[in-house]
Amino acid sequence: MERINRTLGKLSRSPNFQERYDQLKMEVLSDSDVQAFLQKHQEEMNDQIIEQGLMKLHEYVSQTKKCANCSGLNHCQNIMPGYEPVLICENKKIDLFYRPCPTKVLEDERRKTERLIKSIYVPKEILQANFADFALDDPSRIDAFEFAEQFASAYQPGIKMQGLYLYGSFGVGKSFLLGAIANQLAQKEISSLIVYVPEFFREMKQSLGDHSMNEKLEVVKKAPILMLDDIGAESMTSWTRDEILGSILQFRMHEQLPTFFSSNFNFLDLQHHLTYSQRGEEEKIKAARIMERIKYLASPIKLTGSNRRHH
Repeated sequence: MERINRTLGKLSRSPNFQERYDQLKMEVLSDSDVQAFLQKHQEEMNDQIIEQGLMKLHEYVSQTKKCANCSGLNHCQNIMPGYEPVLICENKKIDLFYRPCPTKVLEDERRKTERLIKSIYVPKEILQANFADFALDDPSRIDAFEFAEQFASAYQPGIKMQGLYLYGSFGVGKSFLLGAIANQLAQKEISSLIVYVPEFFREMKQSLGDHSMNEKLEVVKKAPILMLDDIGAESMTSWTRDEILGSILQFRMHEQLPTFFSSNFNFLDLQHHLTYSQRGEEEKIKAARIMERIKYLASPIKLTGSNRRHH
């Protein structure tokens, strides 16, 4: 409002005040949006109301003109950045209020989504994935898509629902589909956590010497929706398998928390991977125990297709 008063102040101090005031009035009243507003409220309008509301109309015109050339919230020139003026006519008086502009609404939605989708070592493009960009050019992709979409639309906190174990070759879109599910859930204000397993296990090993390991582990165990990305790509040790992965899966199984996985391995190959530690030890029973938890938590679907990372 200060800027508008400044305009009026400058005009009143000018020697040719009336001439400049008339010019301002003509510019304001010739604006197409102002004309549309006055036309809409013509039964309530008279010259006095328009004269008294001229500075409100001027404020409206100066703000909306800048909005028309908007280059983003960071460069917003409006009095209230991210807000656009709306003209109203109340009690025989022209007034205006400000509402969030479309750019701000989209930005607020994006930030809310970011807050809801937490990630550990996951690329940005996965966090921005959506169902609309998922290619449906193969029957297996349609199966996976339908499962994912059905889960995202039906799930509500507290409902027991099985997650998805997506497996297939490198680059076919497994991680992308997990990200799309997370984004769809975020639209319903449901939080999820996507974890890139190899880096997470590495971090857990490095955290052994400090007090942060249990804290990090608790965050992953208790995530409302957990997505373990690229399981099987890590160097497996008995400790990461039993103390980290095992405890996460046991907790989530017990608490009925939805859990998703992506892997290059099918169930049989993953079991083989879990059976042999880095030191070559064969631990079939412990590997089988982990697999039982994964099978309880998630339904397997193979994803086929070309390597989309090269496209």
